[in-house]
Amino acid sequence: MFLKHFRDGQSQGSEIYEEGKYMKGIHKVLEMEGEWLDVDARDVFDYDVELYGKMVRYPLEVLAIFDIVLMDIVSLIQPLFEKHVQVRIFNLKSSTTMRSLNPSDIEKMVSLKGMIIRCSSIIPEIREAVFKCTVCGYFSDPVVVDRGRIGEPTSCLKQECLAKNSMSLVHNRCRFADKQIVRLQETPDEIPDGGTPHTVSLLMHDKLVDAGKPGDRIEVTGIFRAMSVRVGPTQRTVKSLFKTYVDCLHIKKTDTSRMSAEDPMELDSCNGSRRIEEDFQFDEAKIQQLKELSKQPDIYDILTRSLAPNIWELDDVKRGLLCQLFGGNALKLVSGASFRGDINILLVGDPGTSKSQLLQYIHKLSPRGIYTSGRGSSAVGLTAYVSKDPETGETVLESGALVLSDRGICCVDEFDKMSENARSMLHEVMEQQTVSIAKAGIIASLNARTSVLACANPIGSRYNPRLSVIDNIHLPPTLLSRFDLIYLILDKADEQTDRHLAKHIVSLHFENPESTLHDVLDIATLTAYVSYARKHIHPQLSDEAAEELTRGYVEMRRRGNFPGSSKKVITATPRQMESLIRLSEALARIRFSELVEKHDVTEAFRLLEVAMQQSATDHSTGTIDMDLITTGVSASERMRRENLASAARNLITEKMQLEGPSRRLPELLDELKKQSSFAEVHLHDLRNAVAELASEGFVVLHGDSVRRV
Repeated sequence: MFLKHFRDGQSQGSEIYEEGKYMKGIHKVLEMEGEWLDVDARDVFDYDVELYGKMVRYPLEVLAIFDIVLMDIVSLIQPLFEKHVQVRIFNLKSSTTMRSLNPSDIEKMVSLKGMIIRCSSIIPEIREAVFKCTVCGYFSDPVVVDRGRIGEPTSCLKQECLAKNSMSLVHNRCRFADKQIVRLQETPDEIPDGGTPHTVSLLMHDKLVDAGKPGDRIEVTGIFRAMSVRVGPTQRTVKSLFKTYVDCLHIKKTDTSRMSAEDPMELDSCNGSRRIEEDFQFDEAKIQQLKELSKQPDIYDILTRSLAPNIWELDDVKRGLLCQLFGGNALKLVSGASFRGDINILLVGDPGTSKSQLLQYIHKLSPRGIYTSGRGSSAVGLTAYVSKDPETGETVLESGALVLSDRGICCVDEFDKMSENARSMLHEVMEQQTVSIAKAGIIASLNARTSVLACANPIGSRYNPRLSVIDNIHLPPTLLSRFDLIYLILDKADEQTDRHLAKHIVSLHFENPESTLHDVLDIATLTAYVSYARKHIHPQLSDEAAEELTRGYVEMRRRGNFPGSSKKVITATPRQMESLIRLSEALARIRFSELVEKHDVTEAFRLLEVAMQQSATDHSTGTIDMDLITTGVSASERMRRENLASAARNLITEKMQLEGPSRRLPELLDELKKQSSFAEVHLHDLRNAVAELASEGFVVLHGDSVRRV
């Protein structure tokens, strides 16, 4: 009655002859030659409360009847339909937490939410067995598996033979089904105070296999089961130990506050992946609303204001983070070369400048985002580690934070406090976007197409403006150069800004009607906007934009030509060029535009300038110098060192004889200081210069005494 006559609310009052919701569904399944019919449990509740109660309490019996009835209806409509159609229940009225699963829930239907942390490989599970007599070669009829056991014939069934214990299993005549074991972990918001996350095993069968990947947040409907396990393989007595698991009926991806990650499996013809993507389809009205929003002339500013509205100002930083959320286009050439589309950002600044707040906000918004902190992350925890699988006993590879946040944003707090070992793992992830592993006989390259958003404090907590970025944060230059934007968030004392900031913070706690924020998008709209842009908009460079990029890059390089100097300072590298292209594409995506226009490129240059002005400025000359970030030593500093070395060489040649007596460094320093250009030279600078000469074999240095050889 339910399958034939149920109509949902909209069609309740319409024509009585109109077909019911699930009859339409059955026709659709027959047309598509599908294998299941999704039934909303709330519809069952609305139709018959008693039926719903029985279905939750005795799912095995009720679902078996459901399937029989469904097959009866199918055979009436289309008698020759061969496939076995099953009912899949989802959307139970109440969801259970993993902690509250009790023995009383065994054999009942439950709904759980969590994050997949591990998927086993596909295990073949026997459904029908065929046996062969080793004496006469007689094949038995297929034996169906009953409650996980196979009744092996004790003797040959052929009347002429009747040999005892002669039957052996014929593998290639048996029927197998796919099975997979998945570990589901509690989501952080469900963990009670001071608790650690619980995990539960899920058993996936047939089409549900590979429906979710590690890192996905899902809602699963299934039957809570238990099976007895033997304590040790040698002990014959079975103690009352039970292992619980959830037999899955339906999987749905959840957490709509996060953006839907673009799924590389989307183009697959596999039903499993296609079905899950349906949850993220935008209806026409929503798409229309988002397109109207994108046509507003000040949409860029609206989105900037909507990003972390509780944090005051920092507009340029927010614009950079907005570009990171939208991301550029990943490009794969025919030759096999690929360019990443993810934007990496580093925030460096004084304590109390809301860096971690920004990180937390982006983590909540981003798809498959993982948040880790520097000290609490080891190298293997970030990439992947090898462990022994408790079920099968073989070594398996477990995904770390960067692999779990594939196609998302990995937020790393306290970046400066990470161990050297853990930080070195990021080199490959940030440029090649893979994690290569060679451990315990497992040699693999895992995808980690993730944007990295890191934040670090300077040494001694306060940023010293007289030192370079490299001296302020002890990070290797090779790692720094992989960040597209490096923002310095400094805490400068200024009465006007201090007053504004204080008013803003007070207004957050004491709601003042005048200071409430106007014209700001709520999180749901912002998330939908970013998701739609990431999924459907793939901007290409226009001719004007390409011309502007080339012109701007050459202009940036030209700034390194100092008048009167033969040495050129590197003010931009091809990495900056790629960063500019990614930022321009992200800015076009913000406007829902399929073309990158000239003003996008201009804004990308401005964003890069703002970040570079702060982080790559050489304090002695006041110009931007990329050498500071790529090598850790500015070009002017390198020039000064070279001049000092040549002056020291000339002085030693002039004042000291070959194989003559040695002289002390302080004496040479006094001689040097008499020359006007080297009045500011310190002893350690001279020591470095002489050490360089010693490496060339020009002098010998013993402590503070120098001898010419």
